Amino acid sequence: MSIEKGSLSINSENIFPIIKKWLYSDHDIFVREMISNGCDAITKLKKLEIMGEYQFPEDQEFSIQVIVNPTKKTLKFIDNGIGMTAEEVKEYINQIAFSGASAFMEQYKDKATEDQIIGHFGLGFYSAFMVADKVTIETLSYREGAKAVYWECDGGTEFEMKDSDKETVGTEITLYLNEDSYEFSNEYRVKEVIGKYCSFMPEEIYLVNTDTVGKEQKPDSSDGETKEPEEPKPLNDTHPLWTKHPNECTEEEYKEFYRRVFNDYKEPLFWIHLNMDYPFNLKGILYFPKLNTQYDTLEGVIKLYNNQVFIADNIKEVIPEFLMLLKGVIDCPDLPLNVSRSALQNDGFVTKISDYISKKVADKLSGMCKTDRENYEKYWDDINPFIKYGCLKDAKFCEKMSDYILFKDLNDKYLTYKEYVGEPEEEEEEKTESAEGAEEKPEEKEETKEPKTIFYVSDRNLQGQYINMFREAKMDAVYLEHVIDSSFISQLEARNEGLKFMRIDTDLSKAFRKRTSKKDQKELDEKAEKLRDRLRTLTGNDKIEVKIQNLKNKSTASMLTVSEESKRMEEMMLQMGMGRDMGQFKQPGTLVLNAQNELVRFVMDHEGDEQETDLFLEQLYDLAKLGNEPLTPEEMGKFIARSNEIMLKLAK
Repeated sequence: MSIEKGSLSINSENIFPIIKKWLYSDHDIFVREMISNGCDAITKLKKLEIMGEYQFPEDQEFSIQVIVNPTKKTLKFIDNGIGMTAEEVKEYINQIAFSGASAFMEQYKDKATEDQIIGHFGLGFYSAFMVADKVTIETLSYREGAKAVYWECDGGTEFEMKDSDKETVGTEITLYLNEDSYEFSNEYRVKEVIGKYCSFMPEEIYLVNTDTVGKEQKPDSSDGETKEPEEPKPLNDTHPLWTKHPNECTEEEYKEFYRRVFNDYKEPLFWIHLNMDYPFNLKGILYFPKLNTQYDTLEGVIKLYNNQVFIADNIKEVIPEFLMLLKGVIDCPDLPLNVSRSALQNDGFVTKISDYISKKVADKLSGMCKTDRENYEKYWDDINPFIKYGCLKDAKFCEKMSDYILFKDLNDKYLTYKEYVGEPEEEEEEKTESAEGAEEKPEEKEETKEPKTIFYVSDRNLQGQYINMFREAKMDAVYLEHVIDSSFISQLEARNEGLKFMRIDTDLSKAFRKRTSKKDQKELDEKAEKLRDRLRTLTGNDKIEVKIQNLKNKSTASMLTVSEESKRMEEMMLQMGMGRDMGQFKQPGTLVLNAQNELVRFVMDHEGDEQETDLFLEQLYDLAKLGNEPLTPEEMGKFIARSNEIMLKLAK
């Protein structure tokens, strides 16, 4: 073939500045495009061999070679796949078919930072011009009698084609890097990018640095013998764990894969292996990691692949939002290689994938609760934030999991909601009878159910004295100490009529109080009113309330109760990042003084000695606050100074 020159078939003077500026937000993704094209070429050749249209040479091995040349500032990608004829080069490389660069630029300029759109136009190869001033191709088709082709383009619309002396089937692409992209001639930088995008591509990938080739065979300094270089190893795993059937995978393989992919050396709690062929092809592994206690520290990673080619992390249109707290991989060949988030939002197929993943997770968890309750309980403290978040975000997931939510009581026993609150067998019969008799007795009003109150612990350390009081009174409560629990119990209350969750420090139940006559309580209320006015003056807070009650436990001097509504509002504002602005909304609560306690009686009976009474009254208030939350630095300073003053008085 004689030398052929011409212009690339595009309706623009120069497409390459547009490619460089708009098509990708991450320039390193060109490595993925080049290697992915090579894998596709090998896959096609293997299919031809299976169909009997091509015969592999003896001892044929397939691979992608990536060669960096730091001296010449070049980067090569070599595959031994299907190759191209001259006609195919003209068709696939020279004809870039879309309606106009300016219109294209205008349409996508606002989306380029979030969407990888180059693959939508079949322009994967042209991503090379983001980093290269010149690109050459040498290729030889598998077809019998085909001639090798050389193609060259310097980043304009002009190209040159001629015969090549390449003798092996496949394609070699050379990138002559531009000055801004010399980093990609560095072996370690390219290795990093391959690790990011190509760790699990289906063909072996090898990286060669031309500046170090041959330098391995150096005489050993001790005996003068030449050391043979080590056998090169591929940079990728061509058969990742998720491509195998779950029955073929061992527990140690799952754990090793988790450590390697997510660099997390804390063992995962358990995992779910997804393996589906119909109605769509989807494989993957989702890991439940061991969590920190605070919701805002959860950082999951779900890696999305297309036929083992990395696409992106955490695309919420494909992965249910609540599962992005997990760590895992999802491989779905039916998704486009370059995912446009805007296109996925209204994609019914993508919604089905998301629903399927959610269903599989619910099936796994509910199944574990039914058949392996011991382990389910063992994992519960770590996995319950995932499940509760899922119930808040996904109605179908919530419905499937509602009977498998566990509550841990004060004896550290795990119970489902039905097990904890009880569900009388005759309840359904009563409902049926009531419905049948509704027409006969329309004048009868429906009987109002007694509200069911569940007390809960939100912080076992701060609420220790309340926990002890509950145990002494033979009362129970459940532990709900995660930040997400506030929203979760609100949802439970909305779904279960007559149910109310109350913190154990919200109010003091009658079970903690001694029976007191109306006359005696009236006297206590009058004294409480005087102390309230005094405490408001001392603290400058006119919202503080004071109660004096006869508590059974004499050792308890003071306690602070805050309404459930106020605490939930406070937590909601914290979750919304409004902690700094919540001072004006924060409720000081009610100071409950125990009339059975000697220190409280001292304060009650020494009203004339205001200086000493004030000292102890403020101290009782701060001690009660410490049972609910940490003091501010200013409050703590006053508390320490006051404590020293009290001890000094006792020492005299």
